Amino acid sequence: MTISIALFTQDLRLHDNPVLHAARADGGQVVPLFVLDPAVEAAGFAAPNRQAFLADCLTDLDASLRRIGSRLTVRKGEPAEQAARVAAETGAASVHVAAGVTAFARRRETRLRKAFGDRLRVHEASLTVVPPGRVTPAGRDHYAVFTPYHRAWQAAPRRGVLGAPRTLDTPEGVGSETLALAGPFSPGLPRGGEARARARWRRWGVDAYAEIHDDLAGDGTSRLSPYLHFGCLSPTELATRAGEHDGEGARAFVRQLAWRDFHHQVLAARPDAAHRDYRSRDDHWHRDEEEAEAWRHGLTGYPIVDAGMRQLAHEGWMHNRARLLTASFLTKTLRLDWRIGAAHFLSLLVDGDIANNQLNWQWVAGTGTDTRPNRVLNPLRQADRYDPEGAYVRRWVPELAHLPGPTVHRPWLFPAPDYPAPILAPEDLAARLRHGRP
Repeated sequence: MTISIALFTQDLRLHDNPVLHAARADGGQVVPLFVLDPAVEAAGFAAPNRQAFLADCLTDLDASLRRIGSRLTVRKGEPAEQAARVAAETGAASVHVAAGVTAFARRRETRLRKAFGDRLRVHEASLTVVPPGRVTPAGRDHYAVFTPYHRAWQAAPRRGVLGAPRTLDTPEGVGSETLALAGPFSPGLPRGGEARARARWRRWGVDAYAEIHDDLAGDGTSRLSPYLHFGCLSPTELATRAGEHDGEGARAFVRQLAWRDFHHQVLAARPDAAHRDYRSRDDHWHRDEEEAEAWRHGLTGYPIVDAGMRQLAHEGWMHNRARLLTASFLTKTLRLDWRIGAAHFLSLLVDGDIANNQLNWQWVAGTGTDTRPNRVLNPLRQADRYDPEGAYVRRWVPELAHLPGPTVHRPWLFPAPDYPAPILAPEDLAARLRHGRP
């Protein structure tokens, strides 16, 4: 009987999974395999929050597989070596894996190709809606500006949504390991897994998204980003299902999926953008560890910034509008290197994705794909616009809960003995906002 290995990576789901679908279509038994790669931890990417979420995802995936007659095999080690061992144990004839875009994913694929040759099957359009490189501008290998990319992305052909298998036959006697967790973890961390992801998607209403997604206190975003990062939900399925709704909310949500694909195609073409400026602008970054620490701990004296940073610490997640304004404050107001902020976000974000995290940071810092590199977000105007009654700030900065309404955004005008003075005087903030770039 033919045996195939479905090597899971960032596609921890049964629904709309090209890797699992293709492995099953080979006509025999399938070994669902996930490999815990020590290189992820060695590189500093195994943040405790993501490891805890991953453990939930693997438990949920195993439970789902068992309901259809299969089970998940978990191994620890270098992925190609572990896949080769499982192939030797089972006599597997082929290995299926999703195409990735990071330098890490490419090295993994190279090693798998060396180990399995033409027995390796790499599947695109599993982690993104449109695979990197599928649409390109004339004479270039990727789009550097989102708007023309979005037009091409909308017109690009897409694969259909695949159903979840109803049964899956897996050979007996394949040993498995467990994931050991080491905290500390954010106390408000969401739980992982495909079942929770699909339940959240069913509960959340996309129709009002365009109107409420920037409302900090209202929290109207989907909160699906962690599930997309680990592949508990398929971006293709989300784009398809959202596209069935006729309205601005659905279009705005699908546009965010296009932004996600945009960053993936940039990183696929420019892997060094994970740590180097995508566009060098001769920035002269200020260096001040005390300021960086105040920013990390939500003690800058600017409540809207501190609220975002405290939400990040508590939940391992942050509202997208808060991500933008906290990043702008670090890079454009304090004039600290974007890599400092990107590293801190990756240390806590459960949805910490190299493509989206690093390239969004570069977009805000003015070293990335933004066509307006001098763009600066004024934290006070942002607060007035997106938290007009101060509810978001009072939720995350309780020492200011006594300040009513929008007065909470300017505590230096009112008694607030338990809250720090602004790290940068308001008059100095105004001066820096006028100049923009470091």
